[in-house]
Amino acid sequence: MSGSTRPSTIFALATPVGRGAVAVLRISGAGSADALGLLCSHPLPSPRRAVVRRLFAAEGEVVDEALVLWMPGPASFTGEDSAELHLHGSRAVIAGVSTRLIELGLRLAEPGEFTRRAFENGRLDLTQAEAIADLVEAESGGQRRQALAQLGGALSRRFEAWRDALLDALALLETEIDFPDDDVPDAIGATARSGLQKVSTELQAALADLRGERVRGGFRVAIIGAPNVGKSSLLNALAAREAAIVTAVAGTTRDVVETPISLGGQTVVLADTAGLRPTDDPIEAEGVRRAVAWAASADLRIGVVDLTRPETLGDVVGLMAADDLIVFNKADVTCCSDVQCPPHLRSVEAVALAGDVAAIRAGLEHWLRDHEEGREFPAVTRSRHRTLLEEALGHLARGQEDLTAGAELAAENVRLAVRAFERITGRSDPEAVLDRVFTSFCIGK
Repeated sequence: MSGSTRPSTIFALATPVGRGAVAVLRISGAGSADALGLLCSHPLPSPRRAVVRRLFAAEGEVVDEALVLWMPGPASFTGEDSAELHLHGSRAVIAGVSTRLIELGLRLAEPGEFTRRAFENGRLDLTQAEAIADLVEAESGGQRRQALAQLGGALSRRFEAWRDALLDALALLETEIDFPDDDVPDAIGATARSGLQKVSTELQAALADLRGERVRGGFRVAIIGAPNVGKSSLLNALAAREAAIVTAVAGTTRDVVETPISLGGQTVVLADTAGLRPTDDPIEAEGVRRAVAWAASADLRIGVVDLTRPETLGDVVGLMAADDLIVFNKADVTCCSDVQCPPHLRSVEAVALAGDVAAIRAGLEHWLRDHEEGREFPAVTRSRHRTLLEEALGHLARGQEDLTAGAELAAENVRLAVRAFERITGRSDPEAVLDRVFTSFCIGK
């Protein structure tokens, strides 16, 4: 990020580039007060009170008449002296004000630099900083709710609780190390072991919970079935657009066609897959292999059965898990209405080609609600969290094994697990890791 010789006061647009009614330009750093005073040729406004000010170029020409907010640190987003300029949104105004700020010694902010300064000044931890990026990118109600909860500290509190529990266990182990010849109760080691086991069990459960990552990236739903049962028609009907090619030719879909949709306030990634059947065609065979693999990794499978061909039920049942959804398609045909759904699966009827998929939407929304209601906030929303939690779990496993030989090695592994938690929240993180996190942000955040 910034070198020591670079200007420490930064600015950037906080609104999208382009023509608009209003453009918000943010300023942060030690030189904010001087820059704002010269830009406005006027005393600074009262803190956190919006006022209208004329903004002047170097030669005294008026560049814009803007709404100005002055926010002295540390009571600002970044913890530094900051300002916001609500400009008229033309390119000429933005360019004129930006030119003047550069003349006054400011520089354009790098991606994520405002949020990084908030982190470095103790206004946010690293998981809360990541939540800001997630909130900016949110496209569904579920993504918005998860990002806001994480910004409010829901994730930090879970990590801190585990860290505190490990520090308690570590204190017990160090008591045993420091007083090996004293009459230290045997219960100390047993209490430490119990604490480590409890955290390990909770970590295993947290890593098995994919909800946080699925909310961010989309719940994965595979549409599977024999050729020409209506899989592509179903995808198109659920997506409300022609996302997949529909023809009467068997084997038209040969690759996985992924389509994100918003459903029940969540992002769902639907996948139309190749028809399941034996084939000597190597290209179609690869499509079938990919269909099976995608279905195996999906959160939910929709098995499509053609009611005019009841044997197609057997093509999907073996790939489905409890509570997956069977769709009896072509329900307007009554000749085979006695086809029975296996008891461990749910079923609905549809006429996909005609767009009659309301029952399927309702079934998917019910499934999504079941996955969210009554559960605590997930411990993993990014792959970075998963990697560090797996690292912590590995250290705890080794620490519990080491307890049989003595407290010293066990204590060191517990310390390493504590550091893994601290790296998630940013208490202790190398500069290179912080660079990777914050350069993924948009400029202006």
